[in-house]
Amino acid sequence: MATGGAITKLNISTTKDEEEILGANQYHRLNADLNAGTKKDRVFLWYKKECGLKPVTRIQFSFKRDMEKGLEAAGYEQVKKNLNAGTTGDKINLWYFYGSTESDIPIVDLEVSKDATEEPDFLRDGWERLGCDLNRSAGGNFIYLWVKREKPSYICEITASTDFNSDKQKFDLGFTRVDEDTNRGAGGNSIFLWYRRTVDKSKALTGLNVSTNFEEDVRLENDDFKKLSVNLNTGAGGNDIFAWYLNKGCESQVKNIVLLINSAAWVVYQKAGINFIDKNLNEGNQGKEMYLAYQ
Repeated sequence: MATGGAITKLNISTTKDEEEILGANQYHRLNADLNAGTKKDRVFLWYKKECGLKPVTRIQFSFKRDMEKGLEAAGYEQVKKNLNAGTTGDKINLWYFYGSTESDIPIVDLEVSKDATEEPDFLRDGWERLGCDLNRSAGGNFIYLWVKREKPSYICEITASTDFNSDKQKFDLGFTRVDEDTNRGAGGNSIFLWYRRTVDKSKALTGLNVSTNFEEDVRLENDDFKKLSVNLNTGAGGNDIFAWYLNKGCESQVKNIVLLINSAAWVVYQKAGINFIDKNLNEGNQGKEMYLAYQ
């Protein structure tokens, strides 16, 4: 875990030599193998905290070339090391950004989870889970990077995309992309959810939900939820799937949204009392079963 001040640089090691070089250059290692469970190359995340330098405010991952274009155009820094080094999994790169929008709240701590049972406690302690499984398509553990920000923050807006054409615009506006395709394994468009954060509690969303049929649409509309325009099954067949959000009432504020593709997490989250939306985002097709949860 990082301590004292904001993180200013990130790097990745995939060999023992790279570990020694980063250590000699005053980087600190996050003590968690990002290839855990694969029995392949050891991969570690390293960070620096330097006085007087700009803080890192957003971290993203890419696992296909189309995901990189918007990040490049928006000015994200790429760490040119494969987080799935030595495996047959997707080539995953880490990107980080120094932002100045309302949503750019400095990152001060990092942690890694390797098991679904760890995740609810992270959420309750104010950590934000980034969306990409760092062992994506490699087997092994489901590995997620978690960040803690300088101040408590809330989700104030969500949206979705069906292609990569508007990625730069969304990054420029302060959105974070949930780096997992909701159409994974289903064919069709590459669909990604996005969210923006705020430190202003009064702007926070107060609820999230999902509809998989017309009757659920009607019920959510009657409950004052607002519907995203993007069908999360675009191009894949099956049910029309829509995300909904609530921005009225003050009984709760949405702090984090997570996309759960690890079947072990589904029961863990429910037992822990995390808001689990029991609607498969690939209902009616052969895509990977996945669910949304929020806290």
